[in-house]
Amino acid sequence: MNEKIWLSSPHMGGQELEYVKDAFQSNWIAPLGPNVDGFEEDLAKYTGSPFVAALSAGTAALHLALILLDVKQGDEVLCQSMTFSASANPIAYQGAIPVFVDSEKETWNMDPVLLEEAIKDRMAKGKKPKAIIPVHLYGMPAKMTEILAIAAKYEIPVIEDAAEALGSLYQGKACGTLGETGILSFNGNKIITTSGGGALIGRNGDQIKKARFLATQARDNAPHYEHTHIGYNYRMSNICAGIGRGQMLVLNDRVEQRRRNFDYYVKELAGLPGITFLQEPEGSFSNRWLTTVLVNKEATGGISRETIRQALEKENIESRPLWKPMHIQPVFSGAPAYVNGVSEKLFDDGLCLPSGSNLTIQQLESIVINIKKLWD
Repeated sequence: MNEKIWLSSPHMGGQELEYVKDAFQSNWIAPLGPNVDGFEEDLAKYTGSPFVAALSAGTAALHLALILLDVKQGDEVLCQSMTFSASANPIAYQGAIPVFVDSEKETWNMDPVLLEEAIKDRMAKGKKPKAIIPVHLYGMPAKMTEILAIAAKYEIPVIEDAAEALGSLYQGKACGTLGETGILSFNGNKIITTSGGGALIGRNGDQIKKARFLATQARDNAPHYEHTHIGYNYRMSNICAGIGRGQMLVLNDRVEQRRRNFDYYVKELAGLPGITFLQEPEGSFSNRWLTTVLVNKEATGGISRETIRQALEKENIESRPLWKPMHIQPVFSGAPAYVNGVSEKLFDDGLCLPSGSNLTIQQLESIVINIKKLWD
């Protein structure tokens, strides 16, 4: 059996251990501590967002963002359908109802036309949505100019899901900084990792301060344990934040390496019949967290994305279909959805190729050779 080639594995830079050692030597093992403060400062400087709360997961950040907007039982929240379930699950945590919006073809993200259609229809039914959650899928920025204009028109706040998009830019601004709040993820497969972890970022200092308070079990300022709010155990640990501080030192390198992977795949595979790649619209800069490819079975002569996935799997090479849209997931089968068929077609035809920043040229060559064999 060949050595496993992973879809997107962690990639340490070397300095992470020094920050972790500092935490051990100073006995800052429990949650919070100098590394947490430093990691928040690093993220604020990198993204340009003035306020950051380092948390246990991107999902926790999204949950807190909904709480800050007072999303409650029975409220509706507009959410991109083409995404990982963590974009929608926190809506359910609040007892609210996700209303799914399909994608457009240029970025694969939330379709602004359908977004406005959904808002108008929900309002006609007497339910004005409490929030909009667009996602920068695979690091590709959504059409934020249009989405933000619609959000402003109907006075609905935007929570920007940038879990996959740290290092991506939209018109020169960091993804995650364009909405009222933004969320980041540092899961093990992301462009940088803290093992597990996430962050809530925003322009409103009071909001982020409240998020930190709620994330630390909502402990009031008292010598005893006093609680006037329901709290959560959502803060990032000082150990994980130490890993994050080391990872921030190599973030730009990781973006460059992932973009280089994308360029290599395009150079080697774009000439194959039926193979296409998602290009960057003008004004967008993608971190290319994962390189994705569309496989047109009719144009390939019968080769599908499953043909490729299974062929790679036989060689111990991990690849994955694109996200299955939320509006066709069993758990959300009763949720309202405004669809145009784009995300379902993307799911049928799309494949994520190995994209780790630690891939060697030999591994990339092996992946490409095994794909090209199918056309021989």
